[in-house]
Amino acid sequence: MINRIEVEYKNSVDCSIFVYTINKFFTNPQLKSIATSLSNPLTQRTGINCALSPKKFWWSIEIGFLPGVTDNVGATAREIIEDLLNVRFDQGDDVYSSKIMFILSPKKIKEVKKIADQLYNPLIQRCQIKSYDQFRKDGGMNKVVPEVLLSESPKTEYIDLNVSDGKLIEISRRRVLALTLPYMKAIQSHFLHLGRNPTDIEIESIAQTWSEHCKHTIFNSPLDGIKEGLFKRYITGATEKIRREKGKNDICVSVFKDNSGAIEFNDKYLLTHKVETHNSPSSLDPFGGAITGIVGVNRDTIGFGLGAKPIANFYGFCLADPKTDVSFYRDIGLTQKMLSSRRIMDGVIEGVNVGSNQSGIPTPLGFVYFDERYRGKPLVFVGTLGLIPKKVNGKHSHVKNAKSGDYIVMIGGRVGKDGIHGATFSSEALSSGSPVTAVQIGDPITQKKLSDAIVKEARDLDLYNSITDNGAGGLSCSVSEMAKESGGCKVYLDKVPLKYPGLALWEIWLSESQERMTLAVSQKKWNRLKKLLVSRGVEATIIGKFNDSGKCQVYYGNELIMDLDMEFLHDGIPMFERKAEWSRPMHKERENKGKENFTRDLLKILSSWNVCSKEWVIRQYDHEVQGQSVLKPLVGVGNDGPGDASIIRPKFNSKKGIIISNGINPRFGLIDPYWMAASCIDEALRQVIAVGGSLKKTALLDNFCWGNTDKPDRLGSLVRASFGCYDIAKAYGVPFISGKDSLNNEYSVHGESISIPGTLLISAISVMEDIAKAVTMDLKEEGNLIYVIGWTKDEMGGSHYNLINNCIGNNAPIVDAKTGLKIFNRMAEAAGRGLLRACHDLSEGGIAVALAEMAFSGGFGADAELGNIPCDVKKDNVILFSESNTRFIVEVRKAHKKAFEDLMKGIPTGLIGEVSGKKDLRIYGVKGKKIIEAGIAELKEAWQKPLRW
Repeated sequence: MINRIEVEYKNSVDCSIFVYTINKFFTNPQLKSIATSLSNPLTQRTGINCALSPKKFWWSIEIGFLPGVTDNVGATAREIIEDLLNVRFDQGDDVYSSKIMFILSPKKIKEVKKIADQLYNPLIQRCQIKSYDQFRKDGGMNKVVPEVLLSESPKTEYIDLNVSDGKLIEISRRRVLALTLPYMKAIQSHFLHLGRNPTDIEIESIAQTWSEHCKHTIFNSPLDGIKEGLFKRYITGATEKIRREKGKNDICVSVFKDNSGAIEFNDKYLLTHKVETHNSPSSLDPFGGAITGIVGVNRDTIGFGLGAKPIANFYGFCLADPKTDVSFYRDIGLTQKMLSSRRIMDGVIEGVNVGSNQSGIPTPLGFVYFDERYRGKPLVFVGTLGLIPKKVNGKHSHVKNAKSGDYIVMIGGRVGKDGIHGATFSSEALSSGSPVTAVQIGDPITQKKLSDAIVKEARDLDLYNSITDNGAGGLSCSVSEMAKESGGCKVYLDKVPLKYPGLALWEIWLSESQERMTLAVSQKKWNRLKKLLVSRGVEATIIGKFNDSGKCQVYYGNELIMDLDMEFLHDGIPMFERKAEWSRPMHKERENKGKENFTRDLLKILSSWNVCSKEWVIRQYDHEVQGQSVLKPLVGVGNDGPGDASIIRPKFNSKKGIIISNGINPRFGLIDPYWMAASCIDEALRQVIAVGGSLKKTALLDNFCWGNTDKPDRLGSLVRASFGCYDIAKAYGVPFISGKDSLNNEYSVHGESISIPGTLLISAISVMEDIAKAVTMDLKEEGNLIYVIGWTKDEMGGSHYNLINNCIGNNAPIVDAKTGLKIFNRMAEAAGRGLLRACHDLSEGGIAVALAEMAFSGGFGADAELGNIPCDVKKDNVILFSESNTRFIVEVRKAHKKAFEDLMKGIPTGLIGEVSGKKDLRIYGVKGKKIIEAGIAELKEAWQKPLRW
């Protein structure tokens, strides 16, 4: 029997109703009890198998999920019912959530359909529309049970590879393998040597393992003069040299080996960090893509070593202008409309919100960056910090090893069609053929139970030997990767728990359904682990054994359906030399109009998308859960000023903290990707220094998001950026510990391919010895002195001043790391000695914007003169708005003037003014004439207004 419970708020102007459709028989008294548990009787009323609605309305719209799409609200409701009534739902029984909205004014059906189109995503949701008359006639909306009904019976298909090159490419495209001809021919040759054709599960497994997402083929391929590839030459190459130079002072413990990188936090704990991207799924279903990304990178933390505890999350969104509605279509026929940028923005923000907040993990840091070229392919960065004891049961916690004879155990969620071809899908450009099954929706509640059971109990009870997450490629990757530790594996797919019957065998093996981890468990410890996990509501199933056979073998019942050599699966991928080209572009320069007042320019930059306040986004995230925040993302007297970095204190019995920061600026890459990379590293490190940190215990992560690197110009710019990472990281002595690349970020609009701008995100983590010495950016006290530290140069290329003047320019900021290192070390010493009352790094908008932000965040005014600023140019607009690197504005008490200036001898330092008790900002040019004057309230309003919805 299908029951329907509807819940609405009493006396609410929000004309909407929450619906729970229950596909299971319950008595009327039981249904009343369920309705009470699913509502608040003080604020809500319920209807049981009867339709609730306003007295007067014109149309009703109900939106729910399509069959097979993860329904977290429905799953939570089912668990509530099971606990309430002490019953269990059988296979086929479930609870499904939906929402009904009512239109109260008269509208035509075409208008209603247009409204509905903005309320749901047809990729994952269903929509039902009824007029008032139809609603009354039917007694409400239809009872819909979105149950998955599949008729396919498990069977194995053999793929004939004895075909022409054209047919090989057709096989790759038809099966969404994302394998080019050289890879397909390598597979063809291997099976020709074996004297047989591959099964569908074999070729699908190879495609997942060899995907760009998993193997990073571009970064590992030889290039002109770079035979070892970009990754070994520039990323790990820099880290290896830095570590050798540091010797005993090396803080790195695990780099580029595990799901996350790790450094020393103190003598008892390791600090881990990983930043992932989830771009392609987020372009199709922003909410699902983002929530899956954040819970997925949480599992990267849980899967580090023997299991780290997630202690903080990070987000970053690269989007198009959400207030400009531009209709893009994926197909030439203009039938497949892309989601609007506002829909994408709202969806990814909510996805990270739900994934982080419901997981009980704080989100103290993030950014939002806007550029029109992200309209069809947003970038969604998600990261997680973790903490793990250095030793667990006397063993080094970062070392794990599946042993021959260990059970292969899958824990957490069940397997469905969601997420199939996720890894290969993300290796391709977005097109009209993008598969629906690539979209997943994470369940943070299920994962929270899994996480707590692992890192708070099972790990310290020594109940498993190895662990990893089921991310890209699902079991096909997690099991085969862990099998490298033991030397082989044997898996039985008929043992894998499914969400519903009817999946093809290769789909079970490749599905990326969420909230799953794979463990290697010794046979004698299985019963203890099983008992623990079941008691915590976590499903655990033996699906095979690890062995030392040198093979990855998969069975269904007694049928061997996959029999691959481990060596070929992991190392058989062909590497061929790629062509890279790069030439310096020439861009339009701004016109010099001889302006004498720049107040309007300052206000305009403060209101630009990449400078304006992101408070509307930040406040949706919980950065207080776990009670460890020291410096929050918003600071100042109103807790609404733009902090440079965030600091958390993970252990309450220690003064040590963790600084988290990032650097990103794709506009510099339009001029020279080398200096973009250099600037990103400098910015991430500047932010560490700005809040009172140092470079001594600092590490970096790199995330490269690029266009189609099969095109020599795209690949050439990637090479330039990688080279920049190598030089500047090495010069600053700060190692990379983890990273990720996401390539082929292109999309087709009306048949034309559009690439995102080459985008590099640099993330920094730094261990701070004493959180009591943290510094914020807001001005603190009238009469204090204001200094500029670092050289200001005529480097307006890619600046926001150029942006508001509709040009790019050609002189991107460079990094003088030799001078920069001296500045960073002296600034760290100044903070440690308590000489800094406030400090703000200079980045977007330059000196003028930084002074404005410090003033309105602290509630003080400021008087400043450009004549004393260390610079090699005498143009007011350049000094005001140049975005030269390695610069800070600091506030110093007059009593500390001599001590500060003595410390800064040999460092470019200029005393430019004082903090004022008046509520305005006044800046005087190099000739002594006032060139900016504005009240701090006016400056703050310009900064806050754009994203105030």
